[in-house]
Amino acid sequence: MTRAITVLILLNLLAIIAAMIWGDQSIAWRDVANALIGNAPADLQMIIIEFRLSRAILALLAGTGLAVAGTISQTVMRNPLAEPGVLGINAGAALVASVVIILFADVSPAVLPWAGFAGAVTMAAAVYALSWKRGTSSLRIILVGIGLSAMAGAGTSFLTAFGNVMDVQRAMIWLSGSVYGADWTKVKSLLLWLSVPLALTWLSCRQLDLIRFGDDVATGLGQKVNLARAFLIVLCTLISGATVAMVGLVGFVGLIAPHIARRIVGPAHRTLIPVAALTGSLLLLVADIIGRTVIAPAQLPAGIVTALLGAPFFAYLLKGRRHA
Repeated sequence: MTRAITVLILLNLLAIIAAMIWGDQSIAWRDVANALIGNAPADLQMIIIEFRLSRAILALLAGTGLAVAGTISQTVMRNPLAEPGVLGINAGAALVASVVIILFADVSPAVLPWAGFAGAVTMAAAVYALSWKRGTSSLRIILVGIGLSAMAGAGTSFLTAFGNVMDVQRAMIWLSGSVYGADWTKVKSLLLWLSVPLALTWLSCRQLDLIRFGDDVATGLGQKVNLARAFLIVLCTLISGATVAMVGLVGFVGLIAPHIARRIVGPAHRTLIPVAALTGSLLLLVADIIGRTVIAPAQLPAGIVTALLGAPFFAYLLKGRRHA
């Protein structure tokens, strides 16, 4: 585990350095080093520290949050194809964010993250409440989540079909998922939002280990399954909702990162969670670098890049389950 974490930390650091060097215009590594120690011209200092470094750190935090939320989702649902979207988090955030952008175009942009977060939390609460029938089950949560997500998706499609073209374009950029426009205020906000839920997830490793064996086994080992499931879903909602609110709908990171981490360290969550977090941060960092450089000076949203990378991986998982 220690070796895997060390290697992933080094890869993340290299990705952050690459994010500061590469962009629509490359910057020499010596200039990056000078900027980091405050010994660079003001304009170069601003580009490297205020724009590129803040963007890289936001991608790191968002990737971490998505990966941990995905790990919780797959464990609680006991489904390797699950991700936070199963709880309706993405659909709820997308619907409320689209309402704000398209119907209330004059509202301050600072309202958008809070609106997305509120939509994510509300949808997750509705999914859990409607799946309750003398307790919950993974299957009911998945089925209700699919149904409510479809309804929310229909609402989002209706808004984008009949909204003002300029407002719809803004909404589609947000829905694509991107760390474009990152600044240190967003970095600090996301760090504050994630710190407590991530810490509580780490402290809940034993509960995650128990619940992955199934309700009967977990109950036999002394776990209060419904209470544990509710608590873990709350953590997943807080983590994923905060991340989606800040960077939009970045798909597949929450699906891919936990699987890569399990291949590296196995299913025990005390090792799985940190490795998945580092894997998710690396995936989103690399996706953002690719998006900024592959068709520079134009930029691809990181969410599009992760979808291009994640779709083949998703097909591979489906193929593996078909032969299982």
